Amino acid sequence: MRTAPTILHLDMDAFYASAEQAAKPSLRGKAVIVGGLGPRGVVATCSYEARVFGVHSAMPMAQARRLAPNAAYLVPRFGLYRDISEQVMGLLRELSPLVEPLSLDEAFVDLEAGQTAWDAESAQLTGVKLRGDIRAVTGLTGSVGLAASKMLAKIASEQAKPDGLVLIEPGTERELLAPMSVRTLPGVGPATGDHLRRAGITTVGEIAEAGEDELVRLLGKAHGVALYAMALAHDVRPVVAERDTKSVSVEDTYDVDIHDRVRVRMEVQRLADRCVRRLRGAHLSGRTIVLKVRRYDFSTLTRSETLRGPTDDPAVVREAAARLLESVDTTGGVRLLGVGVSGLADYTQEDLFAQARTAAAAAEELEHAETEEAEEVVEEPVPPAERRWHAGHDVRHAEFGHGWVQGSGLGRVTVRFETPGSLPGRVRTFRSDDPLLEGAEPLPLVERRAGDVGAPAAGGEG
Repeated sequence: MRTAPTILHLDMDAFYASAEQAAKPSLRGKAVIVGGLGPRGVVATCSYEARVFGVHSAMPMAQARRLAPNAAYLVPRFGLYRDISEQVMGLLRELSPLVEPLSLDEAFVDLEAGQTAWDAESAQLTGVKLRGDIRAVTGLTGSVGLAASKMLAKIASEQAKPDGLVLIEPGTERELLAPMSVRTLPGVGPATGDHLRRAGITTVGEIAEAGEDELVRLLGKAHGVALYAMALAHDVRPVVAERDTKSVSVEDTYDVDIHDRVRVRMEVQRLADRCVRRLRGAHLSGRTIVLKVRRYDFSTLTRSETLRGPTDDPAVVREAAARLLESVDTTGGVRLLGVGVSGLADYTQEDLFAQARTAAAAAEELEHAETEEAEEVVEEPVPPAERRWHAGHDVRHAEFGHGWVQGSGLGRVTVRFETPGSLPGRVRTFRSDDPLLEGAEPLPLVERRAGDVGAPAAGGEG
């Protein structure tokens, strides 16, 4: 354990929802819920205004609508979130070479390794400056925890939410942890929590009092020893920079179960192509093809096939996925399909995959490669010929300028025309096939901060 609080944990505040509020002046200060809008969609994240109604991440969207019927419901814009994440991670890398991203909006930083902090005072100053830099660069807020270990830094950032900073002084950890719920500790989920509760253990202090032998008896050696050490605030895990990507995958959940075997095959082929585009976009190849199928009864099956060498050939991945599908019974209906590639490498071995492909097959591959599809689809895909407007996504009208989709249906699309730096805009309705209306790229969020006094900044998942 360190003797100074030089491990920093950053967690952006309600990340997706806050980015949407920052981009859309009419939604600032209002309940915003981001996720899949279909009958089987789930909440990806929600604003703090929505949490007042009991909405939370991973909740079924249908339940969220019952709790907060007047909230704004938006489809995620993952391209925007990734761009903001890259800006934030860039700021973190200026502090230290040891940055461990956990997700788009969360990371650990070893400040000691970057020589940006060596005691409580310097760590505090670094955290304050970081929060200011994040707000200046992205327009959003993040919460910062500082401590002598990763576990405690994460606990501190949770205590700091929203838009705050908490530093845990070395030597005070056990006193701080003692009254907290056992669920505070990493690795204690609902099942372990219930098991400990039945044994009369509900707080971290009670874990420490129970002793290591009792924890081993209740949970087994590995889990018991680790949990007892954490209850004593012992955590020596290092910050690990940039974990290597272990796999690349895509999946879609369908609003209505797919029963048609031909349709299932077509969806698997489409997912295989999307997966390869991501693979190539990351300049990677892989040896193991994985198929994921969730059936009508929620049972989830995975099948995999390992090739003789890494590939990024879409035809090879499609053929392997099709072979894997043959071993899965889908007669009762399919609610989710996914295709992934693991065993990644930064090269390919095309000679190992000589394919007896006809000219027709080559032409089909070219057609697949040229078909642009959204990589982050929350709802069931539709034929390319049909124009579909996703709630919350950016559009541009030839006459009225930039706006975002407020809703669509029955051949109409409603657009609110506003930008991050404008006042709340007007709403207009158009035919869904209006030739003057087209999709647009998101605008930078920080533009709204020029002369925008008093408007609340938005935050993200957390």
